[in-house]
Amino acid sequence: MLTLQRRQLVGHDILLARHGNHISAMRVDRQSGRVVAYLDDGSTDSAPNMISPGLRMPDTMRSVLRDDWKFFAVMTACTTGFAGAMTAAAVALAGMSGDPGMAELLTAYSGT
Repeated sequence: MLTLQRRQLVGHDILLARHGNHISAMRVDRQSGRVVAYLDDGSTDSAPNMISPGLRMPDTMRSVLRDDWKFFAVMTACTTGFAGAMTAAAVALAGMSGDPGMAELLTAYSGT
């Protein structure tokens, strides 16, 4: 079952355990997969952001869209094409009919 949760940054916890209140700022270096801490004395320290490289992290909305964007694009295109074909078929059926009542029936939307 897909559960969308915010990913926990393990590097933050590691750096907090190492330095506690001596951290002035932290940033995430996504390219190297590390969290970098700037300390009060001007030095820096970093920690890996994952416990194990093979560990499967919880899915987020961004990761689902990043992984499945092609599927969503194809489904959107298919749905749009099907809706266009149904609209064209209704208009064509209304045009082929010689009865104005049939044309009104096929093209009008009843709110009741």
